[in-house]
Formats: sequence, structure tokens, C-alpha cells
Amino acid sequence: MSTKYRKGIFIAVYTLDKNNSPLYLILKRKLHWSGYEFPKGGRKFLESKIHAVKRELLEETGLVPISIHNHRIHGKYKYKKELADREGIIGQTYTLYSVQVKQGKVRLDEKEHLSSEWLTFERAHYKLTNQNQKDCLKMVNVWIKNK
Repeated sequence: MSTKYRKGIFIAVYTLDKNNSPLYLILKRKLHWSGYEFPKGGRKFLESKIHAVKRELLEETGLVPISIHNHRIHGKYKYKKELADREGIIGQTYTLYSVQVKQGKVRLDEKEHLSSEWLTFERAHYKLTNQNQKDCLKMVNVWIKNK
């Protein structure tokens, strides 16, 4: 049995409203599972983490970063089931990044996601499906408040 993990990144995407309070972007997932997440993805062979952040952000949202911060938070999770397009992979590792963007129209990767929403921390935290992303969002929110 394989114990191989795909290398990946989590991207907590935010913008600041007129009161300088963060609004977070969450996406409704449809590929592999259903629920809410923030943008994330795997790193390509020899791809830097920063390049993966920029690429995944553009691919999944059509947005371009104003700033990127590496929170130096790492973790891993196992997939709930074997994925046909990831043979031999049992889960994914991640490094947490936050990315500030200008709020605008989100252009979804319709293969992966059904919809997107800009939400306050409380609403985004409530809607996120997985606990690891809820925990990461808390860390990013504290960091933004203390900036």
C-alpha cells in the first residue's frame, strides 16, 4: 500500500473592505468531494511554492495577488477515498499562504468548483468544510488583525 502524499499549498485569499476588515474568498467544491474550501492545489515537479501559489490562484479564481505571505504552517491530510486521477497518492501535504487581492469578479475553474463567495471571517469559518482549513483561516485572521 502506498503512503505517498502529494505536495501542495493552501491559499487563504482575502481583500480588505472599506473599513479595512478582511473578507475571505471561499469556493464550493465539486471535483472529488462537495463542500467549501479556499483555493489550494498541488505543486508541479520542481515548481517553487510561490509559483504554485500564483498559478493555483490564477487557475482557480482568475485573480492576481497584491501580496503573498508564507505563514510557515505545514500539515497533511489523507483523502477520504482513493482518487482515480491520483493513483498511488493517499493524501496531500500543505504549506499555508495568505494572498491579498483586489476584490473582483472571480473566474472559477468550472471543472473543480461550482461557485465562490466573499465572506467575513465568521461566515467563512462556519462554511469551510475541513477542520484543517478552519484552523488555518483562524491563524491568517489573527495575523491580518495584528499587521
